[in-house]
Amino acid sequence: MEPVNDETQAFSPSRPHRTFLSLGSNLGSREHNLEQGVQFLTEAGIQIIRASSIYSTEPVDFQDQSWFLNQIVLAATELKPVDLLEECLRVESLLGRHRTISKGPRSLDLDILLYEDWVIRETGLTIPHPRLHLRRFVLVPLVEIEPQLVHPLLHEPVAWLLERCQDRAQVVLFKKVC
Repeated sequence: MEPVNDETQAFSPSRPHRTFLSLGSNLGSREHNLEQGVQFLTEAGIQIIRASSIYSTEPVDFQDQSWFLNQIVLAATELKPVDLLEECLRVESLLGRHRTISKGPRSLDLDILLYEDWVIRETGLTIPHPRLHLRRFVLVPLVEIEPQLVHPLLHEPVAWLLERCQDRAQVVLFKKVC
């Protein structure tokens, strides 16, 4: 059994913490929603270090909906993971996210994929994201920005996880980000 971090003991507010966030949208002006999501995160003091290209992705799980645009950002934050989650939920709300259908259409979906190399299992917060290694729409952009990143539970680089990923949903480059 992997150790579960006690964030209150391990958290250091005196330095920024690396986190990888996933952004996805399939309602409204999808690209604009991603841009606004990044802007709102920045305005909340979350520094975007690097952003992947934007990918057009086939829906997974609930397939009777429009394709998504997805992007991954590497960010630095002084927020605790639970506070970062609250900020992500706030940004989703600002962009009109309504949780009516599980895995259904959304103006913006923000997920914390990784926070440092922490393993957190709390009600409402699981890090690393439990499906990170199972989803091409996450792995493709994650590999683009940091292919040697190692999954803290699986102890394998994300590039290796992508090679072995059984998800066959389409992930197509939509827009290259410099």
